[in-house]
Amino acid sequence: MSDPSSERVLVVPSAELDKLGRFQGFDGEAERYLSALLVPELMSYRPRSEVEVDPGFKQIIPYVILRSGDLVFCYTRGKSQGESRLHRMRSIGVGGHVAEEDADGGCTRSAYELAMRRELEEEVEIAAPGTMRLVGLINDDSTPVGSVHLGVVHVLELEMPSVRPREEGLAEAEFVAIDELNAGDYEFETWSQICIDAFLRPRLE
Repeated sequence: MSDPSSERVLVVPSAELDKLGRFQGFDGEAERYLSALLVPELMSYRPRSEVEVDPGFKQIIPYVILRSGDLVFCYTRGKSQGESRLHRMRSIGVGGHVAEEDADGGCTRSAYELAMRRELEEEVEIAAPGTMRLVGLINDDSTPVGSVHLGVVHVLELEMPSVRPREEGLAEAEFVAIDELNAGDYEFETWSQICIDAFLRPRLE
């Protein structure tokens, strides 16, 4: 894992999101946005320490939800997770910043995909076949964390709920029934709650 204080991460200018239509919350038209944003002329790698406090750029964050039938993988973020503002929050998304080294320095859509899969493999061990699909984007300008990030939401549909965390930062990891996610037992981070409300819970109603 890269040192957050020194790593360079993938960003795009926030103004480009405005041109395409800035939204608040979840948007299912991920391909329309990504095909315009993840292009060499807009993508760049900048010091994470700088862009974490600069809303002029959006850091591109793959956010992978591991699902098996009506069960979804969730965990509590520990201190080894890079974003200190989310520690102790419950999450259903696995992933993180696209680091320059993980993407082999590439500024292409395929470089993003490579980094996303490397990040996923670094954080969890998946012992079941599955199919990955792109489902949408998350933009949440209501918080300091959200204002500098753009989440790319993927769902990995697994044949069996067989996942083991590789990092201590994924604490209290377990598969939970989707219809229990809003039972009030956990305090979910904003992005997780957005996904629960936007497309996980509605499919069961």
